[in-house]
Amino acid sequence: MSRVLYLAHRIPYPPNKGDKIRSYNTIRHLALNHEVDLICLADDRRDLKHRKELSALCRRVAVLPLNTFKAKVNGVCSFLKGATISERYFYRRRFQRIFNAWTRETPYDAVICFSSPMAQYLLEDDFVASKDGSMRLVMDFCDVDSDKWVQYAGKTKFPLNVLYKNEGLRLLRYEQKVHRMFDRSIFVSDHEASLFKALSKDEERIFVVPNGVDSDYFSEHERDVSQRSGKPMLMFAGAMDYYANVDGVRWFCHDILPEVRRGHPDIVFNIVGSNPLPTVTELSAMDDVHVTGFVKDIRPYYQEADVCVIPLRIARGVQNKVLEAMAMGKTVVTTPAAIQGIQVTHGKHVLVADSPKGFSETILSLMDDPERRVELGQAARACVQRDYSWNRNVSKLMDIALH
Repeated sequence: MSRVLYLAHRIPYPPNKGDKIRSYNTIRHLALNHEVDLICLADDRRDLKHRKELSALCRRVAVLPLNTFKAKVNGVCSFLKGATISERYFYRRRFQRIFNAWTRETPYDAVICFSSPMAQYLLEDDFVASKDGSMRLVMDFCDVDSDKWVQYAGKTKFPLNVLYKNEGLRLLRYEQKVHRMFDRSIFVSDHEASLFKALSKDEERIFVVPNGVDSDYFSEHERDVSQRSGKPMLMFAGAMDYYANVDGVRWFCHDILPEVRRGHPDIVFNIVGSNPLPTVTELSAMDDVHVTGFVKDIRPYYQEADVCVIPLRIARGVQNKVLEAMAMGKTVVTTPAAIQGIQVTHGKHVLVADSPKGFSETILSLMDDPERRVELGQAARACVQRDYSWNRNVSKLMDIALH
């Protein structure tokens, strides 16, 4: 049984958003065959109570509260000094002390950092000097975050576009530094890995470990028609304080939904996800647009949806919302960007559209063809059951880490 130290920038429980879904399921499956210690941050104090769920999986757990106001100040100060916002935003001295103590007293076989800001705790001179040569350092970048900031720059105006572009360029230099120090660099898809290879001009020690989905939990169920309004339903799922999701639902509501309603005036659009920003909640003023906020169980919303829409114009890595919808046997209409990291075929597993006209025409054709929706949903579920198992993917991660 190998000993693994896992560092995460956000507490992996509850697994209700993209990064937490990956980190939680990685830990859950690692713990089946390995001894896992966890150090993580919690940017919402209400999440501190979830330490017990993680303690059931891990030998030791340290969850440290992150004051988001102080984190933002630290990030801005870091940026003004020529470094990245991301590093200092997620830095806590107590985190460093715990990391130093645990690595001194435990001969870990591997240290896995989830998200690049966690690597800064391994860049300290004391750790580098004392590191046991048998300890593997694994960086799960997941996505190329630096490129995401550059994409944000292209979607915003001065002065934010300048800030975002500079953060992207600085973060790339930091990512390159981390990659050189670590034994293995992991990305969530071939697309992300290829992008990093091109940006870093380095092809060594870069591997792909996809996300997975729990297809037993996210499974097909008979719809409870008594709960339905009788109206056709569209759905989007995601954290609604995340820029790419906010941009996507606003684009959908303003540029796509009006055209859909020319053919189906009674169609309902559910926006399901936690922490909706004011620019999202205001969309509920539109007829039959519902912004739910946090829901304890998202599956009933999937069950009621006729079509799941993924109108993301900015996307990185593997979108869990796509895998979940596919596992539920739902028809998915998506932009090309949202499926860059998923091995699916347009017309077989999902339908792809990249313009308001394309989206609206595709949705309208599906509303009038329930047999086609069933056909696509069945193929989608079979795809994720075959290719996106967490157990298989975490086993691959440990093979990469230890060999």
